[in-house]
Parts: sequence; C-alpha cells; structure tokens
Amino acid sequence: MKQARKYFLVALAVVVVDQVVKVLVKTHFEYREAMPILGDFLKFQFIENKGAAFGLTIHRLLGNIGIEMSEETSKLSLTVFSILAVGAIGYMLFRLSKHKSPLPLYLALIFGGAIGNIIDRTFYGLFFAEINNYEGGLFFGRVVDYIYFDVYDGPWPGWVPFVGENSRLFLWPIFNVADAAISVGIVVILIFQGKFFKLHEKAVGSKQEAVGSKQSSRQT
Repeated sequence: MKQARKYFLVALAVVVVDQVVKVLVKTHFEYREAMPILGDFLKFQFIENKGAAFGLTIHRLLGNIGIEMSEETSKLSLTVFSILAVGAIGYMLFRLSKHKSPLPLYLALIFGGAIGNIIDRTFYGLFFAEINNYEGGLFFGRVVDYIYFDVYDGPWPGWVPFVGENSRLFLWPIFNVADAAISVGIVVILIFQGKFFKLHEKAVGSKQEAVGSKQSSRQT
C-alpha cells in the first residue's frame, strides 16, 4: 500500500500542476491570445480542444467514412470513454505499484495526465460557464491547451486517410502539462518495457535468493 501511495501522489502532483496552469491561462488569456516565450518558435497560446489528440473529433472521423454522429454525442462518448480508461489505468497502477522497476512511475504520469484532461472535459463546461465561448454543461467541457511549438500550421497531407481536407495539422500541436505527462509516460514505457520487466525479474529473484539464504542459515 505504501508503494501505491507514492505513485498516486506523483499522479496527484501532475493533476495539481496541470490544473493550476490551466486555470491561470483560462482566466488571464483571451481565446487564441499568444505570448512569445522563445520568439515565434515557442509560445503560450490559449486554445480549447473539443476533440481527441491533435484536435481530431470522433464525429468528423466517422463522417469521413460515412458514419453519421452528432458533435454532442461524439464529445459525450469521448468523455465517458476517457473516464472508463482512467479507471482501468488507476487499477493497473495499483496492481503494478510493487513492480521492481520505474514502470509504475511512468504509469503514474499517464494516470495523472489523463485525469487532468478529464477534469476539463467533465467540469469546465460548468466551472467556467460565464466565460466559455461554447455552450458547455456537465461532460461537455473542452481541454485547455497552451504550449505551442510553431513548427508547422497547415492542412493535413491529402494522402492521410479519414482526416478530411478541411482539417488542420499542427506540428507540434498545441498541448498542455497533462498531454506532456501522458506522452512521456507512453514513450518511455514503449521504449523500455523489456528492460523494466527484466529489472523486475532480477529484483524478485534477488529477494527470493536472500529469503532462501536466510532460511538456510536458520536451519544450520
């Protein structure tokens, strides 16, 4: 239980930092207002994401393959799915908290980041009803994004399937602290998952050997 508490505190730290910055941006920036950090390359620019990663929306993706879904239904579906996914991630984190490697740490980053964005989608339609530029309501909020690396802003290449010619591609897309935590966690786990499990097996093996040696010494 102590190990689990440690990792859940990491996730909580991600949520707190993420939400503090989002509230400051939401209440102090005009929509699409930008503040240069490193010239035009790195900016703080306030936008709100009503879709999934890269600003894509479920109803638009489905529409491109001939399946009709209203924007409201797609946003609600995305929010409900996100909540269910976070519940599953939290359960995995609890179960893997005794893992003898850095794996639970990076899973905690994913967990905290996912919660941070869910708070936006679930409650920001209510919390900021008076200043929102959209109808909102419970489960109909939008994710606050603000970190912008101005690498490319233009249409998606025509060969990319299911996107649509009117969709825009941002490289890098505007993101937030929660997105950064999720991305770091996923990338590190994908790259080092084999090493993490080897470290776990080695640590468990060493512990078993130590227990075996202690039992042998007692018997002699």
